[in-house]
Amino acid sequence: MASSNFVLLTVLLTLVASGAIASDPGPLQDFCVADKDSPVRVNGLPCKDVKDVKVDDFFLAANLDKPRDTTMSKVKSNVTLINVMKLAGLNTLGISMARIDYAPQGQNPPHTHPRATEILTVLEGSLYVGFVTSNPDNKFFSKMLNKGDVFVFPQGLIHFQFNPSYDKPAVAIAALSSQNPGAITISNAVFGSKPPIADDVLAKAFQVDKKVVDWLQTQFWEDNHN
Repeated sequence: MASSNFVLLTVLLTLVASGAIASDPGPLQDFCVADKDSPVRVNGLPCKDVKDVKVDDFFLAANLDKPRDTTMSKVKSNVTLINVMKLAGLNTLGISMARIDYAPQGQNPPHTHPRATEILTVLEGSLYVGFVTSNPDNKFFSKMLNKGDVFVFPQGLIHFQFNPSYDKPAVAIAALSSQNPGAITISNAVFGSKPPIADDVLAKAFQVDKKVVDWLQTQFWEDNHN
């Protein structure tokens, strides 16, 4: 009995520990400025020697107060992401951010962040936002947001933002709980993968004719993240 209790306790502790490290690990020092030139490959980026760290490692002249160009995007939006690849001082700190510009009728199409929860604040205009829960329920939560409103998208769930205005742009700032949250735009991943997913697989999955899938796969699936 004692042996089985010990095994059960060990399993529970393992599950708790694995849950605790499911997102970016907590730092074990004040900071770990990313050394992007290091040949070492780790889960994240290795640390720059502390004696070589400069104040500018924690600074980026990102010009996030300036509007971004949305005219070149088919979805009429522009995501300016500030992650560890742009700001080395973010390494191991488990946070990043983005400015998102939406033209009238523009959207940040359905996508997911595999490594981060997102909290979005509307700075200008209005946005219709939503996310869908995982299988089997696939429950859809949606809300109309106005200037100053805040909305949370749970980690890994498919979500979107849409500017319903026909004549006014919108702007939002997003904070994400990872130094490198990642983004998987659903349409791009499914119909724009390289090499393409077999059309008979997608035709069966979406219950459409293969010609529809073939047409979708010939479209240009762009990335609105910069």
